[in-house]
Amino acid sequence: METETLALVQEIDFSLWALFARATLTVKLVMILLIAASFWSWSIIFQKIITYRTARREAARFDRAFWSGEPLDQLFEQIGADPSGQSEKIFAAGMTEWRRSHRDDGGLIAGAQARIDRSMDVAIAKEAEGLQNGLPVLATVGSTAPFVGLFGTVWGIMHAFINIAEQQNTNLAVVAPGIAEALLATGLGLLAAIPAVIFYNKLSADADRIIAGYEAFADEFSTILSRQLDL
Repeated sequence: METETLALVQEIDFSLWALFARATLTVKLVMILLIAASFWSWSIIFQKIITYRTARREAARFDRAFWSGEPLDQLFEQIGADPSGQSEKIFAAGMTEWRRSHRDDGGLIAGAQARIDRSMDVAIAKEAEGLQNGLPVLATVGSTAPFVGLFGTVWGIMHAFINIAEQQNTNLAVVAPGIAEALLATGLGLLAAIPAVIFYNKLSADADRIIAGYEAFADEFSTILSRQLDL
């Protein structure tokens, strides 16, 4: 009897596709949802890695140009009022407000320093929003995917026990497929959640460092302009 049971189990296809095909509709929907969430997470991860790498290169390149000794007005003329780089946008926001703060007679309008700082803060906030866009999705997938997978597992095991009760047979060949299909949902939940959590933490730290660099540059630039205001 035991030999026959093992033979029946060996004849059952336990490939991932076969497990998916035999699952109930609810468990299939859970698996599809988890696979879609995993692909969505990885697309965000790759996009952010490329975006952050580009932002760091742009910041380093602009930093060299800014501290090269070239006059700021000349640097502003080169990059224009609407540049593409993040650091350049913060610089352009400050320089644009600096120029707007001058009266026709060459004097400065009162409150110029505060307006310049606010302009750069707004520019930093916009760049920060772009850098952090998508990260909440990783956090959501990382926190919910295991529970979604667990729901699929519970539902699948419940269905397996119903089959056992209907057939009145606890043979391994009857129990094993249903349990395996149910556990696949948990596996997919972890497969989606683990990379999402790991990269959410890493990418959040990377974004914070880049934003801190923008804020440090804005403070330095504001200090330089404040010296001009005091002259």
